[in-house]
Amino acid sequence: MSALEPLLEFLSIPSVSTDPRHQKDVRRAALWLKERLEVLGFRSELHETPLHPILYAERLLDPEAPTVLVYGHYDVQPPDPLELWESPPFSPTVREGRVYARGASDDKGQLWAHVAALEGLEARVNLKFLVEGEEEIGSPHLLPFVRAHREKLRADVVLVSDGAMFAPHTPTLTYGLRGLCYLEVRLQGARRDLHSGAFGGVAPNPIQALGWILARLKDGTTGRVLIPGFYDRVRPVSEEEKRLWPPLDEEALKGELGVEVLPGEEGYSPLERLWARPTLDPNGIFGGYQGEGSKTVIPAEAGLKLSMRLVPDQDPEEVADLAEAYLKALCPPGYRMEVRRLHGGKPVLTDPQSPPMRLMARALEEVWGRPPVYAREGGTIPVVAELQEALGAPVVLLGLGLNDDNLHAPNEKFDLVNLEKGILAIRRFHGLLAESG
Repeated sequence: MSALEPLLEFLSIPSVSTDPRHQKDVRRAALWLKERLEVLGFRSELHETPLHPILYAERLLDPEAPTVLVYGHYDVQPPDPLELWESPPFSPTVREGRVYARGASDDKGQLWAHVAALEGLEARVNLKFLVEGEEEIGSPHLLPFVRAHREKLRADVVLVSDGAMFAPHTPTLTYGLRGLCYLEVRLQGARRDLHSGAFGGVAPNPIQALGWILARLKDGTTGRVLIPGFYDRVRPVSEEEKRLWPPLDEEALKGELGVEVLPGEEGYSPLERLWARPTLDPNGIFGGYQGEGSKTVIPAEAGLKLSMRLVPDQDPEEVADLAEAYLKALCPPGYRMEVRRLHGGKPVLTDPQSPPMRLMARALEEVWGRPPVYAREGGTIPVVAELQEALGAPVVLLGLGLNDDNLHAPNEKFDLVNLEKGILAIRRFHGLLAESG
C-alpha cells in the first residue's frame, strides 16, 4: 500500500507530549507533517506555543468551492510499560494486516488517512488542516488559538478522525463525545514520613484518608456518583435517539474485557452508560513505599488522579467546582488537601442528519458496501466543542480505529484495511461535497 511507508516513518517519531525529554521529537513530528502537506501544494504555518507547536496548512483552490477543515493531533501517549510490547513502540511493525506502534490508531494513522486521501484528488474543494501536538495533555494552547483565529479556520464542514468504529467491518459515524473533568487530589499529613512503630496510632496517614474519601465518591450498590449536584444538568436521552443505536453484544464485550459482569450505574443499559451517562473513575493513586519488600513508613503525602466523563449539558468547570467542594468537605481533620485541575473538555453532540453527515454516510456505504451505524463515543476530544462553537460549522466525526486498538496501552495497533478504506471514503466524500457545493 502506497500510504503505508510514509505512515511507518511518521509512527517512528516518538512524539510523546507529556514527557519533556521528547520535546524535540514532538516538534520533529510537526515538521515531518508540514513537509508532507507542502508537497501536496499546501501553504503551511507552524504556530509556536509554550509547549508544542500548532500546525496550520491550507490549500485554497476556489472561493466558490466548499471548504473542509481537518483536525487531528500528532502527539502520542507515553509507551510505558515497555516490557509489555511485543515489538518496540516506535519501531512500527506490520503483523497480520495491522501496524503496531504507539500512535498507530491515536491519532497518527487516522490523521494520515486524510493526508493520503489527497493523492490524486481531483475534487474541487478547499482544504485546511489544523493539527496539534498537545491533545494528550488536554489541548491547553489549541483552544485559545481557535478562538483567536476564527476567520482563518472558517469552513463549511469540520472533519475529525480520532475515534473508533462500533465494530470491525462496520463503518461508523459518531455524533456525540463525552466531555472531561480531570483532577489531581493531594493529601498532606505530617511534615515528613514517619516510622509506623514509633508513630503508628497518633500520626495521620494520607493513604488511609484517601481510602475513606474514595469510598464516599460513589454508591457501592447503585454505582451513582455522590457529588451533590453532579447529575443536575445531565440531558436525558430520548427513546427516538436510542433507536439510532446499534445493538451491543454484551457477552462479547465481557469477553474482550475478561470480566464476568459489566458494573456501572444502576438503571441504565451498558451502551447508555458508555455513551450517554457521566462517570467518575480514579485513574491512579500514589503514596508511601512502592519498592520490593517492606518499609514500615507512614507517608507524609498521598494523592490520586480522578477523571469524570461528562455528557450534555454538564460543564467541566462547574463539575470541577462541585467536586472540589465535596472533596474538601470529605477531608478528615488533621489533613491538608490540595485539588489541582489538570484539564477538561466540553461534551459534544452533532446533528447525525446534517448534509455533510449524509454525504459521508453515502461515501462510507459505497466503499464498505454497507450503510454506516450512528454512535456516540465515551471519549473526549476537547477541541471539537470549541470548533463547533467558534466556527458554527457542522462536524463529521469519522472513526477509523477499533475499540481493541489498545489506545494508551501496550501493543497499540491500526488495521490496514481500515486505513485503506478510510482513504477511499474520505476521497469520495470530498468528491461528493464538491458536486453538492
